[in-house]
Amino acid sequence: MQLLIPGHDKLQLTQLVLDFNGTIALDGMILPDVREKLNELAKLLKIFVLTADSNGSAAKECEGLPVELHVIGQNCQREEKRDFVRTLTPGVVVLGNGVNDELMFLEADLSIAVIGREGCATATLMSSTIVVTDIIDGLNLLLMHHRLIPTLRK
Repeated sequence: MQLLIPGHDKLQLTQLVLDFNGTIALDGMILPDVREKLNELAKLLKIFVLTADSNGSAAKECEGLPVELHVIGQNCQREEKRDFVRTLTPGVVVLGNGVNDELMFLEADLSIAVIGREGCATATLMSSTIVVTDIIDGLNLLLMHHRLIPTLRK
């Protein structure tokens, strides 16, 4: 996925990293319409889901989706997410909402904070490139990336 934003260098996105709870899921259950959007995005990007799996439901909820699930430990979550993003080649977009997402936001080429029903940690919000109030809006920015131009052009 190539982004041409006036005033920015050309950006070639190849990978999407998603937080689970609070971002694509609420109370351990994937939110409505997220499955459909992930199936569409998988045609454009390799998708990873990073989670501490607080509700123990991530594997079941992600079953059948075109995503690679990575469950992180209970300690040093911020660093684990950051380190995971660092292992990926350039061209990473991330979506998240928790304080444990802040450091991966700083490593990504594009970061989208989601202020959903769980809210969004201020540190993560301040580290984001874009803020949305609904995960579907965030995913649609990637599917209809012309929408990014008015928000990001300089």
